[in-house]
Amino acid sequence: MASSCSFTSPLCTWLVAACMSFTCGSRDPHQPPSVLRRYTNNKREGLSAARRRKLSAKCGVGGEVVNGSLVSSFSGSSHSIQSLMASCLPFEPCNEYYSSVSSLGFFGDNGFSSFFGSNNSTATLNRRQRRLRLNRVTRSGEAMAVAVQPDEEVTTKKKPHMKQKRVVVTGMGLVSPLGHEPDVFYNNLLEGVSGISEIETFDCTSFPTKIAAEIKSFSTDGWVAPKLSKRMDKFMLYLLTAGKKALADGGITEDVMNELDKSKCGVLIGSGLGGMKVFYDAIEALRISYKKMNPFCVPFATTNMGSAMLAMDLGWMGPNYSISTACATSNFCILNAANHIIRGEANVMLCGGSDAAVIPIGLGGFVACRALSQRNNDPTKASRPWDINRDGFVMGEGAGVLLLEELEHAKKRGAKIYAEFRGGSFTSDAYHMTEPHPDGDIMLGGVQDYHCFS
Repeated sequence: MASSCSFTSPLCTWLVAACMSFTCGSRDPHQPPSVLRRYTNNKREGLSAARRRKLSAKCGVGGEVVNGSLVSSFSGSSHSIQSLMASCLPFEPCNEYYSSVSSLGFFGDNGFSSFFGSNNSTATLNRRQRRLRLNRVTRSGEAMAVAVQPDEEVTTKKKPHMKQKRVVVTGMGLVSPLGHEPDVFYNNLLEGVSGISEIETFDCTSFPTKIAAEIKSFSTDGWVAPKLSKRMDKFMLYLLTAGKKALADGGITEDVMNELDKSKCGVLIGSGLGGMKVFYDAIEALRISYKKMNPFCVPFATTNMGSAMLAMDLGWMGPNYSISTACATSNFCILNAANHIIRGEANVMLCGGSDAAVIPIGLGGFVACRALSQRNNDPTKASRPWDINRDGFVMGEGAGVLLLEELEHAKKRGAKIYAEFRGGSFTSDAYHMTEPHPDGDIMLGGVQDYHCFS
């Protein structure tokens, strides 16, 4: 005897979830089922009352809509359920659905009666089977919500547009073969004075290159503590001196220093080679014993320690690191320091570069890779990077530091403004480690743009 019972919308819901749990082999597992898209679209658009009545009429005998829910009464047969799935729901189950439910015994000779059972067969089910059937029916609404409910649209709040801050140059400091003051250095450049001469700090007679842009006289008096002067590498001494000179040139006195927000003051001064002299001396001392080594040889050899020592001396706790990009180091440091101010991460930045590689290991290393000029008889004309007859570059040493400041911050304290930083970019000619592009198609890293104030 065929059994009959009434099924509400949760049953249809459970059938939807059951059907959709079986994936057709031809469907891309990474793509959402097309039936899901169609169903959710219909759900969002909503079904009119007339449409619901029309659908309920297709569901079989006794189908009606009560309070917006589909209620259907039908006789149990596999054909009836399959007709319901094809007509009531907005999709056709896949082939694997039919094969899978048949193999699982969902449809018996009497259709659904073998699964849900008739009134007589229900009594024969054990407790576990009844509980399983009850859970599947009563919880089908929850499965429906998980399986086919459309995701709620996530609205992200847009960040408020913030006006970029302007960056100006308010101080300069340097240590160079052409002078240790900005005015002296600039005038020597205009007059064509060359800082290249024969090396005097060590015996270079065994080297094919005997020239460099060497600093002949230099003193740290008033800038660096004597105890540190004996331990530090020259690149760090140049850096500390040039950095403090930039502060003095920018009018950062002790009173102004006390008023600064030191969490918004940073140091970004890089080095191409770092403390080569300290490291070289440590290797020579190690030949005797490690006890003879400078205990600070490792930290003082790193390229970032110059910026770190200057920041510790000043008590500045803003951005503090270094960049090492060979000859373009200072350009990259200036551009990154300006970006910190533009983004509001700092108000004041000391930036630039420092190197001191005119030592035997530095000279020998560049000679070994055939990168240095050997125009020893005419040192003042040896550096000619754009000449077709160039035979290499000339080593140099020194430090150059700029004091960058946010425009309003500089105006507030009445600072002298030399120029405004307008922007820059990171580039590379991507050609050779030491040689420029033969066609002159070269891009120097960290190209800058300044606007000078009158």
